[in-house]
Amino acid sequence: MPADDDELQSLGLFPLHTVLVPGAALGLRVFEPRYLDLIRECSRHGKGFGVCLIIDGEEAGAPASAAAYGTEAVIEDFGRGDDGLLTLQVRGTRRFHAQRVRVRDNGLQVADVSWCEPDPDDPLRPEHGLLGKLLEQIVEKVRGEHAKAPQARFDDAAWVGWRLAELLPLENAQRQVLLQIDDPHARLDRLLALLP
Repeated sequence: MPADDDELQSLGLFPLHTVLVPGAALGLRVFEPRYLDLIRECSRHGKGFGVCLIIDGEEAGAPASAAAYGTEAVIEDFGRGDDGLLTLQVRGTRRFHAQRVRVRDNGLQVADVSWCEPDPDDPLRPEHGLLGKLLEQIVEKVRGEHAKAPQARFDDAAWVGWRLAELLPLENAQRQVLLQIDDPHARLDRLLALLP
């Protein structure tokens, strides 16, 4: 449910050819001046920036057309790559809906966003039990950061949905649809429908 105009917050956007879901990690290489400015601004104010899927255009150069729904990215770590470029490790947090987007002189897109409601702490429903088991198998195989997750997480409807959205070999368009679904159980229904 979109917020009223007076509840909108300003958020710098980093459009990408990928969908960042809540809880997922993403590595970035930053070289364009507009994004270096954005990262500086975020670091200075302890804020995140918005990652949105590019619908039309490229990651570098002219401002691209991006999806209206995206995820706030919070910087967890940064460094320099072998090529001297700034590297970032970010994590997806809150989902947002961009109501209006303007482009600064430097080409950076800034959106007035309303934040989506946080996911409820609902357990998996019986019809989604298969998805919890599938996620356990995937995590066991790929190991990674989710291998240390407590067992209770695999019964959390929202967490299971986001981890499957992150780890399954989905198309960006499919991931974007999942990102735009507010109800974790409806998100799991959609994931079930996507499974072969």
